[in-house]
Amino acid sequence: MNDLFSLSGKTALVTGASRGLGKAIAEALALKGARVLCACTQPDGASSTIAQIQTAGGIAHELVADLADEQAVRHLADQALEQGPVDILVNCGGTIFRAPAHEFPMEQWHKVIAVNLDAAFLLSQILGAAMIKRQSGKIINIASMLSYSGGITVPAYTASKHAIAGLTKALANEWAQHNIQVNAIAPGYFRTDNTAALQADEQRNNAILARIPANRWGEPEDLAGAALFLASSASDYVNGHVLAVDGGWLAR
Repeated sequence: MNDLFSLSGKTALVTGASRGLGKAIAEALALKGARVLCACTQPDGASSTIAQIQTAGGIAHELVADLADEQAVRHLADQALEQGPVDILVNCGGTIFRAPAHEFPMEQWHKVIAVNLDAAFLLSQILGAAMIKRQSGKIINIASMLSYSGGITVPAYTASKHAIAGLTKALANEWAQHNIQVNAIAPGYFRTDNTAALQADEQRNNAILARIPANRWGEPEDLAGAALFLASSASDYVNGHVLAVDGGWLAR
């Protein structure tokens, strides 16, 4: 049997590839043979990711776009397609803003929704149209534990991640017939910039650890296996699924 997890000859676009979860996913896809287009917000923002991939013998290129800017997102999709067919799209770029709901600034609401939801939909729409023509493709959205619960002082982030779970299912319903698998990964509590405030809050940190059966925060590399599964032919009959990678958080 051929290697079900091989990505040789495939091209992947990964947003948020400069650090954290996106960096780990980009590196994992490259290790299995994918050429990875690493999208980031600032020029040279993905230099560390690209260097790591190239050192390991992989191929990677940087693309730059502000995911809060619709025209920049459209340009990102066009740039990616100019380099050839995009077989795998990983919508990992995201942002968060913390404030009590009754004081939450609307400008921050719009930014979080634009980055976390609008950009994911627009990239899926543009690249998905090309995948439909080829009758093949993989789209992986990054959901969250807050796709299931409400969180505290993060109403925009929670709304965006509930929406990402729904969008994943909606696109899967339409595109499964075209041999396009659309799924999501819902990371538990991982050590990233987005959770820095929680890690620094001793009370919240202890409460989170007490809820995780694995008794530790996730590390970005813990997402590698899930991403490879959903990006490869091993998941060809998996569609519209939100895969929790949470150390058992949801089970407790």
